[in-house]
Amino acid sequence: MNITLDKNDEQLTGLLTVHLTEADYAPAVEKQIKEYTKRAQVKGFRPGMVPVGMVRKMYGKGIMGEELNKVLGQAVDSYIKDNNIKLLGEPLPLPSSVDFDAAKEFDFQFELGLLPDFELPADLAVERHQVSLDDDTLAQTNEQIARQYGETTNPDESEAGDYLFGKLKKAGEEGEGRTILLPIAKVTGDQAQFIGKKAGDVVTFDLQAAFSNDAASISNFTGLSKAEAAEATGNYELSVEKVNRTAAPEMNQELFDKVFGPEAVASQEEFDAKVRETIQQNYDRESEGAMNNSIVEQLVNKTEIKVPTEFFKKWLVRANEGKLTPEKVEEHYSDYEKELKWSMIRNKVVEEAGLKVSNDEIVDRTLDKIMGQFSMPNMPDEMRESMRQYANEYLKQENGKNYVNEYEAILAEKVLENLRGKVVVTDKPVTAEEFRNLHS
Repeated sequence: MNITLDKNDEQLTGLLTVHLTEADYAPAVEKQIKEYTKRAQVKGFRPGMVPVGMVRKMYGKGIMGEELNKVLGQAVDSYIKDNNIKLLGEPLPLPSSVDFDAAKEFDFQFELGLLPDFELPADLAVERHQVSLDDDTLAQTNEQIARQYGETTNPDESEAGDYLFGKLKKAGEEGEGRTILLPIAKVTGDQAQFIGKKAGDVVTFDLQAAFSNDAASISNFTGLSKAEAAEATGNYELSVEKVNRTAAPEMNQELFDKVFGPEAVASQEEFDAKVRETIQQNYDRESEGAMNNSIVEQLVNKTEIKVPTEFFKKWLVRANEGKLTPEKVEEHYSDYEKELKWSMIRNKVVEEAGLKVSNDEIVDRTLDKIMGQFSMPNMPDEMRESMRQYANEYLKQENGKNYVNEYEAILAEKVLENLRGKVVVTDKPVTAEEFRNLHS
């Protein structure tokens, strides 16, 4: 056996050639032929008594093909590992014609995509938004609590403060439109056009005028993105299917327990404080996530990494055969390249920092999630240990996919934690509304 690698440093590709001689595969082929004779069933012969020559004639080419593939795969893997070659994806085999009848020696070639060395930038700086709550945000949350836990009725006609449930579409367009729940109280334009409406009515109105050209407000109830909401100009038609009216729930222990769990709060003052605390925690978590995304984006944009572009495109199509076409790869190539660069950066951080994820970390994280679902974050140690088997069974599901997902999630957190120690973080105070506008 002889293996050679011809590198093209400019293109970051390589041509790997594997030359196999008869000595490389013949012993394995002969062994498999003998195994076949033990179980081959041929008319006129007892099991295990079929002549070796007949088995070779009947199955020899197939056995030889299988063994060549095995030897070839092991040889390529060993060569790449022994020579510490950093690959993009997998080696791509080049077409070859094999004459099993005449040839005894074979050449196989593989195209390789080579990953370059690179250095991480040292001048990264990001903002972390310190979100302060405003009265409007608290009011919105209390409205959501009222809608969720209050008593909902469907009166015949709408009044101010009601919601119109129905289908919204641009005036004159075909189709029934998208299902929405329009809050009359949020209309900053002419609210009167939505009052006194009944099931079956169609309201034609200027969407932008109704919400004072506020794309965020339009986006909230239509489900459109902010960009789409900003472009939703002209008249729209709302086909009313029903009117929703929700009476605010009583501020009592029953409501407190429904919202926050048994005996978590015992008065309206405690309830209001808990609502504020919960909202703040949610915004703090979102702010941390936004900062992490900013770190990733800056690293990808500022790290100079040369990519074997043509090989990468070819590999994407081959690796996702039937799912990706060359046209689709071209259309979304910049996204694929960003994902590749982040993967390379992440792997570099893991290798240089020696980051690892233990099995105990994965199981403990899964237990924390399970306990959270049962609203028992502070479960006694004995009970927690008894739930370990349940967690282990969950991690084995989906052919181990759940385990891999938890592993990847923990590793990603460790990578970002490591990177944050090298990034200058500046806190910037913003209101909740400003934060929503920045990240919606």
